[in-house]
Amino acid sequence: MLVDSGVLALLSAATVVVVHSLGILHAAHAVMNVRSSQGAIAWGISLITFPWLAIPLYWILGRTKFHGYAEALRSVYAQHHKLVRETYTEIAKFKVAPPKKLAGLQPLAEAFTGIPFTSGNAAQLLIDGQQTYEAMLRAIAQATDYILLQSYIVNDDQAGNDFKQALIAKAKQAVRIYFIYDEIGSNKLSRSYIKSLRKNGIQVSAFHTTKGRGNRFQLNFRNHRKILVVDGETAFVGGLNIGDEYLGKNPRLSPWRDTHMMLQGPTVQSLQNSFLRDWYWATRKVLDVNWQIKVNRQTNQTALVLPTGPADRLKACNLFFVNAINQAQTRLWIATPYFVPDDSTLTALKLAAMRGVDVRIILPNRPDHLFVYLCSFSYYTEMEAIAIKLYRYKNGFMHQKIMLIDQDMAGVGTVNLDNRSFFLNFEVMGFVADPHFVESVEKMLQSDLAASVAVDLFEYDRKPLWFKLAVRVSRLLTPLL
Repeated sequence: MLVDSGVLALLSAATVVVVHSLGILHAAHAVMNVRSSQGAIAWGISLITFPWLAIPLYWILGRTKFHGYAEALRSVYAQHHKLVRETYTEIAKFKVAPPKKLAGLQPLAEAFTGIPFTSGNAAQLLIDGQQTYEAMLRAIAQATDYILLQSYIVNDDQAGNDFKQALIAKAKQAVRIYFIYDEIGSNKLSRSYIKSLRKNGIQVSAFHTTKGRGNRFQLNFRNHRKILVVDGETAFVGGLNIGDEYLGKNPRLSPWRDTHMMLQGPTVQSLQNSFLRDWYWATRKVLDVNWQIKVNRQTNQTALVLPTGPADRLKACNLFFVNAINQAQTRLWIATPYFVPDDSTLTALKLAAMRGVDVRIILPNRPDHLFVYLCSFSYYTEMEAIAIKLYRYKNGFMHQKIMLIDQDMAGVGTVNLDNRSFFLNFEVMGFVADPHFVESVEKMLQSDLAASVAVDLFEYDRKPLWFKLAVRVSRLLTPLL
């Protein structure tokens, strides 16, 4: 039966009114909830002007708060409050003050995670894929009770197979194994890989970033953490995922430059706690693990593990980094593959340089993500007059995430200097306040600087108009992410 043209016109008009009304409602939501005024304005204008396109994009990209995670943890804490209290009490026995100049970071660490800087730790720097994978596989081979493994990206290639076979071998020895991957980061991971692990008794789960009320369309969230804990005694954290490219086998980005570290001491329990929280979110299961702290009194290093994410009550990652930058008095060296800082971080970097701090930022010269690579050029003009030194790493692709503050503290972990790490990703950093570890990081970064070229900040002014336009468009879009 043919529909009257007048009815069609009425339905079309009603649909337009409904969609534009929804656009206005979503714009109001953006104004109330988007993290920055620039982002709120960008979303508001888009949602009102182009609601047909902007509304679905807003469902996917618009929110910065991950729903349900904190509530789930409060529930499990209520059920296991005695164990939780005992665990935190045990770690707190090793509480120690960081260097005096960094004393302001201690209350922040406790406010964000409940866990302070601790003594009795041992941190070993692991440079690049070969050294890191060898150390991780060796630790896996020595496991006697359980293994906790978490990675943002897991590839079904030679490196991925090496880890798979190592895990299967331990599972056959009755070692309990729990493995989390991010389903968006590991979207190319084959079902056969996961099936093979499960067939051999290994418990595997995606993190489920779209799980829970309000998260269904939120593909913008990621669990970017890379953690390995063995028997509650040895742990690893850093920038390397699991795949051949981290061994330099991607011709376009080879050689691959990255950094990880191995930890012993109370920080192992901190990393273990981070893993268990993610495991409970993904599976709603509580694991039986070792909470007995094995102290390393020989090195007795002061260290902190800082897990952060979009479920935090406060913007912990951003606030901690800004405060850490503000503590620097003589030196602030940062290595990051992605440089898209928010206004507060950029202001802190500028102020550090203006008060005489030696601020050096090492970026890759080869892009693996064109958007963020272009965006980094937009900061050149803001740094021309304030003595921030930018370097482009020339010897392959640099993926490490490092912060070096004065002679006092070095950080190694998963946090990039960008909006995604600060506001959208579940991340984790290890900070070590020890002169020997700081010296090893300084030596490593000096080698990286020698393989880099200092950026002429006026280079941007000499770029063609089309390049500048692409850079400015990239910069304008950052508040939407």
